[in-house]
Amino acid sequence: MINAKRCFQVVKIWYYIFMKKIDVDSIATSLSDFAKEREWDQFHSAKNLAMALNVEASELLEIFQWMTEKESDLICSDEKKKKQVEQEMADIFLYLVRMADKLDINLEAVALEKIKLNAEKYPVEKSKGNSKKYNEL
Repeated sequence: MINAKRCFQVVKIWYYIFMKKIDVDSIATSLSDFAKEREWDQFHSAKNLAMALNVEASELLEIFQWMTEKESDLICSDEKKKKQVEQEMADIFLYLVRMADKLDINLEAVALEKIKLNAEKYPVEKSKGNSKKYNEL
């Protein structure tokens, strides 16, 4: 049986092997420079960035609206739709990175901590193959 601590260790190892290619600090610096050059920093409050992030998430959702489950799983077979999904996902990611930078939040650290918390809330032996929320397991 895998416990939450072991699960977190496996996820952390996987993250460092496969996902470390993303340099969030470099992206945050680029976004900050981009905003400063345009004098947009004044508009980048936490509230405004959270709202913008939500709008972009809604635009991603709109692409999938009215699709069947199967159609949504096959969306990337259509190059035009795939490009739309990529663009919206990039917008969401960039707003999230910008917001984290403005609020001095280490996304990598909080994401890894959240994975650990989720592993504790959703132990494999109770949640495997089950879509119930942790408080219903």
